[in-house]
Amino acid sequence: MTSKVTQIFEFMKLIGQLKRTQRTGWVLRGVPRPESVADHMYRMAALAFLAKTDASLCHDKCIKLCLVHDMAECIVGDLTPADDVPKEEKHEREKNAMMHIRDLVGMETGEELFTLWQEYENQETSEAKYVKDLDKFDMILQAHEYEEMENCPGKLQEFFDSTQGKFQHPTVQGWVQELENQRCSTAENTELDS
Repeated sequence: MTSKVTQIFEFMKLIGQLKRTQRTGWVLRGVPRPESVADHMYRMAALAFLAKTDASLCHDKCIKLCLVHDMAECIVGDLTPADDVPKEEKHEREKNAMMHIRDLVGMETGEELFTLWQEYENQETSEAKYVKDLDKFDMILQAHEYEEMENCPGKLQEFFDSTQGKFQHPTVQGWVQELENQRCSTAENTELDS
């Protein structure tokens, strides 16, 4: 029989994998030193602190959703459309991974992790929708940072195109507009320097 402490250590090691799991989209685009899934989740959680400005959102739940939304990737990896895994199969793999994680950490905490993951997947609450916006925003912010680091404006345009018109929360929409303004300014400055 496996002890509870052994199971908790297995959980710790599993989520530690997220620090070493590079985000597939960046790897496929040849980005040097791409961020990890844990890097992505961390910045999302930090951005979720800004949910305090919206009284309609449960601030703590937003932070928790950020920390849980990609947790299954410690087992299934960061699957993208390039992996040709049907959406239903991807969901089933992630669900099974989250059930395994739930069972490792015990009833109360495990059930909370699994319920939060399901809430994010189902996109039925304002918090889940806000966190989905944070997920997409972090991706385009990261794309912009990579473009700046490599001095290649527009190189990762496809990431911006994939989110066009998909942001719902007014605060995040404002961030997207400001990011677009900064991105245009960077592109203009690069052209002037050429």
